[in-house]
Amino acid sequence: MISLCMDSAYKQLVLGLYEDDALLAGISLEAFKKQSETIFVELNKLLEQTKLDYKDIDRIVITKGPGSYTGIRIAMTIAKVLCSQMHKELYTISTMQLYAGLEPSANVILDARSHRAYVAHLEKGKIIGGTQILDLEEVKKFLEAHPGKVFGDALLSETETSNFLKNFIDLKAEYQKVENIHALVPDYLKESDAYKV
Repeated sequence: MISLCMDSAYKQLVLGLYEDDALLAGISLEAFKKQSETIFVELNKLLEQTKLDYKDIDRIVITKGPGSYTGIRIAMTIAKVLCSQMHKELYTISTMQLYAGLEPSANVILDARSHRAYVAHLEKGKIIGGTQILDLEEVKKFLEAHPGKVFGDALLSETETSNFLKNFIDLKAEYQKVENIHALVPDYLKESDAYKV
């Protein structure tokens, strides 16, 4: 089983090619607002490196948000085109899950602009209580009420480093299969907020 995992939802561009649970090749680099220019260049490099072709990919896994309005759509659009054209399976996970991985107790904070943040508490890869948009004062209270390691933006506290390439495969039990590829839309939380991000 060859899996292509992609994340362009926020500041990172993460691309990984896996055979079953083994990483064949991958990249994780900061490419904020440059993911669209970079994604095919890097993906083609990975395919050359592994001597694979697009047709060899069995399934694609992407993050579905929250994150940058444009960023989320980059990997999602590529995945939808490849899966519909080549009849491959498509799966999603939350951006928050990718940041936290299987950490026993974790909080993920991602900048949502306008002095707000996307915030979620996770335990062993599962989001507990949903993902919220909070102002920075509310984020402080959220962190006080939810002990755990902090991943994402260092808005209010020191953050841990996420191992995105490892987390993608560690979270395979959390993959959500997309039954209707054409109906898949990003998770923006609030549509009215999407245009401010």
